Amino acid sequence: MKNKRSGGIVAALCAVSMAAGIFCSFGFAKAEAPAGIVKGCKSAYLMDFDSGECIYKLNERERMPIASVCKVMTLNLCFDAVEAGKVSLDDEVQISANASGMGGSQVYLECGYSYPLSELVKSIVVCSANDSCVAVAEKISGSEEQFVAEMNRKAEVLGLSDTLFSNCTGLPKETQYSCAADVAAMFAELLRHDEYFAFSKIWLEDFAHGNGKTISMTNTNKLIRRYNGCDGGKTGYTGEAGFCLASTAVRDNMRLVSAVLGGDTSENRFASASSMFDYGFANYKNRIVLDKTVALNEEFSVRGGKKGRYAVLPEENCYIFGKKDEEPDITFEVCDDNVKAPVAKGQKVGTIQVYRDGVLVKSVNVVSAEDVRRASYADRIREVADGWDM
Repeated sequence: MKNKRSGGIVAALCAVSMAAGIFCSFGFAKAEAPAGIVKGCKSAYLMDFDSGECIYKLNERERMPIASVCKVMTLNLCFDAVEAGKVSLDDEVQISANASGMGGSQVYLECGYSYPLSELVKSIVVCSANDSCVAVAEKISGSEEQFVAEMNRKAEVLGLSDTLFSNCTGLPKETQYSCAADVAAMFAELLRHDEYFAFSKIWLEDFAHGNGKTISMTNTNKLIRRYNGCDGGKTGYTGEAGFCLASTAVRDNMRLVSAVLGGDTSENRFASASSMFDYGFANYKNRIVLDKTVALNEEFSVRGGKKGRYAVLPEENCYIFGKKDEEPDITFEVCDDNVKAPVAKGQKVGTIQVYRDGVLVKSVNVVSAEDVRRASYADRIREVADGWDM
């Protein structure tokens, strides 16, 4: 049975925060912002990556085509398959006639040739290659049709209620749509794959074909060079969808995720995303309330160990997102799992529940900061003897 502590441990945790140079004063984000941030775009959405809280929204649930931003979900399924061990980025992918025959943005894959999966993924991220999308879909699922079915299942799992895919490229097709809020959510999911960032920051690179030919790829996301902190994004354009963009930027421990759809010009989509980021970074902040390098002031007890108490740490940093000028009440509740010795350094031994204005916002594991060996028979005899001496 877990032992819950809240009174004294709250003060201890606040002391830990103060020792780390941080303060318990944070606010709920409000989806309110001055008019004029977004220009020339039909819908938009800005959110904090860590908490998922909305900062700005404009027609965020309006269903519309998203063109090549559809490839965000294609990439999600690809990295899911890599992490599950279904495929490896080192795998060779043989190109079908179906894949090599795709139109629109492409790297002109040669039918019958094989390419490393990593190179195909790179071409999707950097230059939105439709032929690579289909080749990846066929590699992972056997056919584009089956892959699209998996895309829609993934959308359902993520709770994307205003999204439906009909292909893996975003090329115009009936019954295919999404919305700004869903695009931001699926892009945030992609950002949880660390491998993505190995490709997303490439600006200019050649794509090599097996026959000796090369094609120069330039990143379609101009914010990589234009906006301080931008390290990822996916563009899209068709006459039907207009100019679309999902993008992200990070500064001072805060990552923001944005989506703009239906832009009237390419420049307006980039300018609108930049303006949303500017607003978010100027008015919101992620402050740390638990520092994984700072031990809690109160130690945990252990049964059957060479020592009766041991130091503990949060397993990870915990940030609270909110407006810079708001000061909500931050409280903590610590649950000690009351483990028996031996205890290994880094072992989970409890949890910390973090509350903002009485609402649970995060649960963080507590881990041991040290090894605690099991007490020997001689140790127990000495403990009994010490008790008699008292």
